[in-house]
Amino acid sequence: MTRPILATVHTDALVRNLSRTTREVASGGGVRRIRTWAVVKAYAYGHGLEAAVSGFAAADGLALLDVQEAVRCRELGWRRPILLLEGFFRPGDLDTLSHYRIDTVVHSRTQLEMLVAHARPLGIAAHLMLNSGMHRLGFQPDEYRAAFERAQRLRAAGMLAMVGKMTHFARADDDLVVTRRQLDCFVRITAGLPGPVSVCNSAAALSPGLAVSVPAVDQWIRPGICLYGASPYMGRDAQSLGLLPAMTLGSELISTHVLPAGEAIGYGHAFRTDHDMRIGIVACGYADGYPRHAITGTPVTVAGVRTRLVGRVSMDMLSVDLDPVPQAEVGASVVLWGRGGPAVDEVAWSSGTIANDLLSGLTNRVPRRVQALRG
Repeated sequence: MTRPILATVHTDALVRNLSRTTREVASGGGVRRIRTWAVVKAYAYGHGLEAAVSGFAAADGLALLDVQEAVRCRELGWRRPILLLEGFFRPGDLDTLSHYRIDTVVHSRTQLEMLVAHARPLGIAAHLMLNSGMHRLGFQPDEYRAAFERAQRLRAAGMLAMVGKMTHFARADDDLVVTRRQLDCFVRITAGLPGPVSVCNSAAALSPGLAVSVPAVDQWIRPGICLYGASPYMGRDAQSLGLLPAMTLGSELISTHVLPAGEAIGYGHAFRTDHDMRIGIVACGYADGYPRHAITGTPVTVAGVRTRLVGRVSMDMLSVDLDPVPQAEVGASVVLWGRGGPAVDEVAWSSGTIANDLLSGLTNRVPRRVQALRG
């Protein structure tokens, strides 16, 4: 018999969350055109590329990291732009990018040199990354314009189809003062340079008025985690943002028993009963991607009733408090996160992490089932 754990991916939620995000940006007005790259890196945050290509059919483009995943999106029928967010890594990648029409971020002089050395038309767009304060990837402010002008010469020579401008915010989720300082840097350094602009990730796209404050007539936003129904803000849940969970992680009780007061549960005896207590064992553990560092009290739903995790998460199992749900027996349904259970944000916050970590960390041994769009 198959182990009773399953991740169900809801493509209707992907559709809804994309629409919700683009409407939020458009409601601010102020720019002539806003387009959307739906970010599908990390196997579409654990949801699968097949579901993402279907659910994000209305997006203007897809953005990811891996060349082979980009090729897979083309094989699945995606015909619109695809962007490599870290760009290419070796000269040999460029032929693949050209063949499959995969656009690229350019964030270093090394990548520019590889483009120059290629010396053949590529027919793709290059988006130059400015390091405006994230201090991760990108050209420094004092070298950006020279790099951009060099890329423009490649475009003029027919090597590139277009050159765009990008940056990435470090604190759009929690500090708009820092974010606006980065935006001011970007606007100052790129002033007068042609081509589209892309600055907004999930948190920035959902921050009222931020996208429309960018003085650009052609802007791409890059939403990621919000498209999957999780919040980009710590302490603010996805439901309050009008987002739907796109994944439900479910399992079943595989054992139940009653422990007398004073007994301890699981590895390290991290939890001890203070009364006679009914405990359920769930077929889910950290080898499935559930966080080992989830604390006692992390919410979980059993047979439709909200209860809590108790004790330490094991590799393959975890324990739950069945006192609130005395009717639950072996085979009772369990929702670890998603529809009918706690939000993935709640589980993440109880584990000292973020939803991105949990969703993208779901392991391959958990089967996925895509719940297709109706009609």
